[in-house]
Amino acid sequence: MGEEAEPQIGHRVFTFAGGTGEEKAELQVTVPEVLNSQYGMYVWPCAVVLGQYLWFYRKQLAGRTILEIGAGVSLPGVVAAKCGAQVILSDCAEMPQCLENCRRSCEKNNVFGVPVIGLTWGEISPDLLDLPPIDIILGADVFYEPKDFEDILVTVRFLLEKAPQAQFWTTYQVRSADWSIDGLLYKWNLKCNNVPLNTFNADKECLAGSDLPGRHTVQMFVITLDA
Repeated sequence: MGEEAEPQIGHRVFTFAGGTGEEKAELQVTVPEVLNSQYGMYVWPCAVVLGQYLWFYRKQLAGRTILEIGAGVSLPGVVAAKCGAQVILSDCAEMPQCLENCRRSCEKNNVFGVPVIGLTWGEISPDLLDLPPIDIILGADVFYEPKDFEDILVTVRFLLEKAPQAQFWTTYQVRSADWSIDGLLYKWNLKCNNVPLNTFNADKECLAGSDLPGRHTVQMFVITLDA
């Protein structure tokens, strides 16, 4: 058998502009994509929409502890770090190539000192137990495979129990009308608020100087404990 080929890496640039009270401010982020590998290392529309949400509310991020789950290319996490947050990036512990891409993304954007850890959804691992209290959990398009939905919410629920005031900010691309997390939210005592895209200037086909999200239907949610 021959040696495994080196991954083919491309780069995509996003420019986030405007926001709360600083219309001329902008942030440019370059993220590496592994073009011939798994979808976990490719920029999907949800990541751009979540990045826009973070940039729009960037004044709320400074000093906050933020964990991105299923980070892959880490676009939202890098935006949060650039806005002054204390960011931790994570992806599946069994996919070291995704963890390496998280590190690659940080290096490309001169973001240093960001821990990258392996977190497998639904598993209570030592790395999960060792996390500090989290203020905001990020997840871009993590609700991709229905078989993973409950495992994601189990992990989120665990983190919210450690920090009851925390929030899970997540974007979801509508792919099937039959897919829903409503029953799982009820089961795990979580509530979900929909955030209209026009409230943070994300209701456009060309976002952050790119052709993403295009005509895809993306929704933004904030999930919290249901008191």
